[in-house]
Amino acid sequence: KGTNRAVVIGNGNVAMDVARMLALPREELEETDTADHAIDVMSDSQITEIVVFGRRGPAQAAFTNPELRELGELTDADAIVDSSALDLDPVSESYISGDEADKTHVKNVELLRDMAAREPEGKRKRVILRFLASPVEIHGDGKVESITIGINRLVEEDGRVRAEDTGEREELECGLVFRSVGYTGVPVAGVPFDEKRGTIANEKGRVLGEGGEPIPGLYTAGWIKRGPSGVIGTNKKDAAETVAMLREDLEAGRIPERELPDRSAIEELIVERDHDAVTYAGWEAIDAAETAAGEPHGRPRVKFVRIEDMLEHAKSKSGRD
Repeated sequence: KGTNRAVVIGNGNVAMDVARMLALPREELEETDTADHAIDVMSDSQITEIVVFGRRGPAQAAFTNPELRELGELTDADAIVDSSALDLDPVSESYISGDEADKTHVKNVELLRDMAAREPEGKRKRVILRFLASPVEIHGDGKVESITIGINRLVEEDGRVRAEDTGEREELECGLVFRSVGYTGVPVAGVPFDEKRGTIANEKGRVLGEGGEPIPGLYTAGWIKRGPSGVIGTNKKDAAETVAMLREDLEAGRIPERELPDRSAIEELIVERDHDAVTYAGWEAIDAAETAAGEPHGRPRVKFVRIEDMLEHAKSKSGRD
């Protein structure tokens, strides 16, 4: 309360989701599985403008086409694009040109140009997408009052496009700042790690040793395999590739045999260490209770927000107390 502008730092799908949720009217929020107390807070807020900042340009944005398209179809908010950033520099033009250009990035630029060409309809809220801008400092006395933004330019270095600070500054009044700047992998002891990319060194999911040869029986998947990009469908395809390599190695006898502990011993150890451990049957009980609570209201579910309530439903199916 008390502020009409929120700032979202980041250009990935989570940043798009944050902006979209802030722009949804109460009636649309109530169709989701968002917790009731969160719906109350967002519905009572005075925010009418959401500004999303990305440190690089529109051609390098990490969000995917469906998430961007949804932002342009909001019923209660105009999506406004910083059109000057769509006059792409040679570095960005090369990024989305040619046979090897990423189709997602090409489509993103196309969608952004369409959005920039639209006239605002005067909706109650607006979402502004800005590029080539990074946060420098947040100001305020006990609360957020404004943010200083640094203006960037793009440079190409070692085949990669990065943002470089121009030294130009801009201060923007705001009362709320969200940080959604992605994920950086961290090394696991004893597992080869690519420090530059923030991923586990691998080939199609097979973890590679220092000599570049696969380490038998060691695999990776998801963002730690390829970096923070894509959506659930991307991860499914990624995981399928890794599992295919595992099966191939298993059938070829490349995975060393190991003595495995009895399953019941593992379950006993888990219960011994954490009496509140939840079984799959317990999770199913939680899921059933949440979906049943949402059904009368046409919602996917009404989520528990207290751990005690979740454990109570889980234990009703696990036979433990």
